[in-house]
Amino acid sequence: MRIFDPHIHMTSRTTDDYQAMYDAGVRALVEPSFWLGQPRTSPASFFDYFDALLGWEPFRASQYGIAHHCTLALNPKEANDPRCTPVLDALPRYLEKDGVVAVGEIGYDSMTPAEDHALAAQLQLAADHGLPALVHTPHRDKLAGLHRTIDVIRESNLPPEHVLLDHLNETTVKAATDSGCWAGFSIYPDTKMDEDRMVTILQSHGTEKMIVNSAADWGKSDPLKTRKVADAMLKAGFTEDDVDQVLWRNPVAFYGQSGRLHLDVPAPDPLHEGNSILRGGE
Repeated sequence: MRIFDPHIHMTSRTTDDYQAMYDAGVRALVEPSFWLGQPRTSPASFFDYFDALLGWEPFRASQYGIAHHCTLALNPKEANDPRCTPVLDALPRYLEKDGVVAVGEIGYDSMTPAEDHALAAQLQLAADHGLPALVHTPHRDKLAGLHRTIDVIRESNLPPEHVLLDHLNETTVKAATDSGCWAGFSIYPDTKMDEDRMVTILQSHGTEKMIVNSAADWGKSDPLKTRKVADAMLKAGFTEDDVDQVLWRNPVAFYGQSGRLHLDVPAPDPLHEGNSILRGGE
């Protein structure tokens, strides 16, 4: 079984997670830039973070046989902080980098005018750079936020097939799929979605343009949730081909629109697995 986790924050995870993910079948992932849990105080902290997502994290993943790509953006939560908004002016030079396969996470947090501006501006950046967009749907007022998001997408120069609407659930899936965008679901231990609910959605709405991720980060989350969805699908009667479509071919098709996916990574060397990383940090 091959798995592509299309949304996971590995900068928050350990090398043990990389090993467990590889053992579970994960061979590729996308790491979106996101809020780090406390306010950034200047654009420079974003740039250091972006550089790590483009350099250190792909190297760390490669030691465990996993292809690492990223998406870069000013995230919705920090779009409201005037100390952070200059990042919008610096993004174009980062979006030229080979490892960047989309603009994201963008979207809404509290649905403020500042977030309106950041979302529209970054959808335009995606269109300008020939990249798809990973759009975060808000945790509060989800359906209203989704409708507002879709309205902004329709007014943009980015076609809906280049947009992935993430963090969906039962209340938002129909509006998302009707929009022509890709539908993303984050599987969590206690919040968002779980494996069984995800299987029910796939049974009702099919597997086309459906994308499943773990969105694992520094909170209570599980980097093996993609594999657990795959196992739940098989148990529910889906075929191995169905699993491959949802857990591999769909994310490859979506992020492949960037023209920058590189999925050939050598298998880890069991004699040296992780050792080079440990030596480099000593």
